[in-house]
Amino acid sequence: MVKLLNILFVEDDSIEVMMFNRVIQKIGINHKLIEANNGEIALEILNKKEIIPDIILLDLNMPKLNGIEFLKIIKNNEELKHVPIIIFTTSNNHRDISNCYKIGIAGYIIKPLKYDDYLVLVQKTLEYWSCNELM
Repeated sequence: MVKLLNILFVEDDSIEVMMFNRVIQKIGINHKLIEANNGEIALEILNKKEIIPDIILLDLNMPKLNGIEFLKIIKNNEELKHVPIIIFTTSNNHRDISNCYKIGIAGYIIKPLKYDDYLVLVQKTLEYWSCNELM
């Protein structure tokens, strides 16, 4: 049985946001998608405490508050540190990957360039997290 997820998608590239929304629609599962175009806005959303996301998909390279800075803040917050954070980025830099795992991410995904590959990757990621036992 598929659990509907509350997904916080933190991404500054509007084309990526449109593509992610298109994939969610194509998959046909009505996950609740909350969008933030940088880490500061994502923190504002989380601080309102209206919705605690089941997962956070986080880009690394963003203005104002980048992904690693956001990640450190969340992992030091007692109320939010349990939320699984999956890095969803174009960076394949080994130092980024290592740093993110040390801070406490649940996964690191490098965005594929081809739409079909992107669709499959997002679908598999959401399938996994929708059947995983979440807090």
